[in-house]
Amino acid sequence: MVTAVTKLDKLLVEVRACRVCEAELPLGPNPIIRAKRSAKILIIGQAPGTKVHASGIPWDDASGKRLREWMNVDDEVFYNPANIAIMPMGFCYPGKGKSGDLPPRVECAELWHKKLLAYLPNVKISLLIGQYAQKYYLNDLEDYRGKTVTETVMNWEKFTPNYFPLPHPSPRNTLWLRKNSWFESKAVPQLRKQVRNALSN
Repeated sequence: MVTAVTKLDKLLVEVRACRVCEAELPLGPNPIIRAKRSAKILIIGQAPGTKVHASGIPWDDASGKRLREWMNVDDEVFYNPANIAIMPMGFCYPGKGKSGDLPPRVECAELWHKKLLAYLPNVKISLLIGQYAQKYYLNDLEDYRGKTVTETVMNWEKFTPNYFPLPHPSPRNTLWLRKNSWFESKAVPQLRKQVRNALSN
């Protein structure tokens, strides 16, 4: 059976062939993105790390395992682009900084996000993971978006049903989770409820 090539398919080919930042990327370009028009959930994170760069599989690391636990979905659901689209702020590994990876390249969102979102009309909720996604997508909601990720995530109810801000699920944030036990006791159950509702509608 031959599947028709959609406009989104063509755009994804174009995105994956992007070489705009090639000279600035220490490991070279390898845009990581997954999407289908039917996706009900959109995950907008930071940028792939070295492991994801090597595998080509988004969230193929400890951070991804914790994210799937927060969402209460298994690998089969998570990695089915018909369910969940994955569009980071930066599509390629940006390199190493003084205290972790460098920020995502700004070119990706400017060049591709709006075009991609035009072909994702069925998204019920977007998970905004970390400061870069939250600042970019909640910029017009500054009354609710805090000065820190913690403040923004604490105000998660203000952004639903369109957005759900999350801290980064990296193991580096284990101490943050211990200090902010309200997140897993109050926010995570609501996240799971909204993920379940989005996938079932």
